[in-house]
Amino acid sequence: MTIATLGALVTKVGRALAVVAGAPDYERYLAHMRSRHPDETPLSAAELLARRNCERLERPGGRCC
Repeated sequence: MTIATLGALVTKVGRALAVVAGAPDYERYLAHMRSRHPDETPLSAAELLARRNCERLERPGGRCC
């Protein structure tokens, strides 16, 4: 396994863990906004994180307690 392949694997695993943990992927969000909503102003990274946290907490079905 080359260093580049290992680096790509680590990046993919990190992104997968972030998704599982509920952390938004800001670069992916920006790409979505550019392609699907070009006339709207995207949220800042902090605003997106705050919105996702509020959404997560408003849906208590996914929590254990």
